[in-house]
Amino acid sequence: MSSPRALGRTPGAVRPSPIFLLVIAIAVAGGVVAWISDLLSRQAQFGVFVMVVAGWIVSLCLHEFAHAYVAWRAGDRDVELRGYLTLNPLKYSHPLLSIGLPILFIAIGGFALPGGAVYVNSGAFDARTQRTVSGAGPAVNAACAIALLIIVRLWGSSSSHAAFWFGLSYLAFLQIMATVLNLIPVPGTDGYGILEPSLSYETRRSMDQIKPYGLLILIALLFVPQINIAFFDGIRALFGLSGVPSIWSSWGGSLTRFWT
Repeated sequence: MSSPRALGRTPGAVRPSPIFLLVIAIAVAGGVVAWISDLLSRQAQFGVFVMVVAGWIVSLCLHEFAHAYVAWRAGDRDVELRGYLTLNPLKYSHPLLSIGLPILFIAIGGFALPGGAVYVNSGAFDARTQRTVSGAGPAVNAACAIALLIIVRLWGSSSSHAAFWFGLSYLAFLQIMATVLNLIPVPGTDGYGILEPSLSYETRRSMDQIKPYGLLILIALLFVPQINIAFFDGIRALFGLSGVPSIWSSWGGSLTRFWT
């Protein structure tokens, strides 16, 4: 039997970095501030902002870690060498474009843009493994959304610690949005990665030229009024399946974007 090291999977390779743990601590601190604050206070706005933004970074790290972990289990040794298994947000592509840009869009427009990137040796995988690697990230966002919505549905209240519950609802809303956006099969997204193995060689070569601009195409489409309205209506409909009032996520978004 081959040893884990022979397969490129060294024991203890998954080591959460101090930076990741710090981001979790910041998210928890923001949640505590939101929990103890009156709904309409500046303190509540600050707490919700910190909780949502730091919570989003945590989910982004988990999303990219999921891609890397599945690839690592499939034998891709490079993901460990690149630090992808540490959940360090600074390891997932360019910090400004991959972390800063999505946070900026959350702050100014409420778009949960896909962020971060891990580079895996997809050419070494069979089609099924490649689909699994691509689908692992959106699956994490979906799991985060479900977990958050269950918590809010069971214990949330609009009369007690409302700022905290509204902020958590908005974070769940963003997770649903991230899941859907990542699954749209535009070249460069996870949805395209799932679809790609089924495409002909010629089609894949043609789409490779579009991949660097896939995110820009996605952003441009979201600014088309008809598409924007239909997209957000769909996200609200998915959110509504939880039984959590949709207005809670709207109030959470308003608290997060307190300057508006």
